[in-house]
Amino acid sequence: MAIKLIVGLGNPGKDYQSHRHNVGFWFCDALANLYSATFKKEAKFFGYVTQVTIAGVSVRLLKPGTFMNRSGQSIQALAKFYQLEANEMLVVHDELDLDAGVARLKAEGGHGGHNGLRDTIKALDTKVFYRLRLGIGHPGNKEQVADYVLHSPNKSELEHIQNAMIDSLQVIEEVVKGNIDQAMKNLHTK
Repeated sequence: MAIKLIVGLGNPGKDYQSHRHNVGFWFCDALANLYSATFKKEAKFFGYVTQVTIAGVSVRLLKPGTFMNRSGQSIQALAKFYQLEANEMLVVHDELDLDAGVARLKAEGGHGGHNGLRDTIKALDTKVFYRLRLGIGHPGNKEQVADYVLHSPNKSELEHIQNAMIDSLQVIEEVVKGNIDQAMKNLHTK
């Protein structure tokens, strides 16, 4: 099954753009840049949308304009309009359980405490969608998580995250074509 929608999770606005929680947005921006595409605000989708062709497949990129805990509203609106199934989506998000610099593909699963995933699962009424998990590391104490994700990574962490995004971009054609197992093998053995 080809991927027809890639969603980057994040919080809208200048105040949040450099935060760890916005790595999903960073990835979509990098992908749009790679394919010379520009995001446009789409009120009916509660977010920013562009379209690119990857490996011969027309793919929409979405950055929800809602805050993280309402991401599902934007994703659901676009998916419903274009009649997309959940298994035709790749959701890109920050992952506390992976070190900065680690990227992992996942076919389905729970939300793991991630509010953006929690709302997406609720809105789509399924856990069966692909995820690209971009590691941001963990602050070490669960009481510090909210503050941690809403701050910018240090220079070294940022470099590691950017490297993980580059690795992920190198397998995006396989992902979009539906060759998830091959993409996982290539990404996870780096």
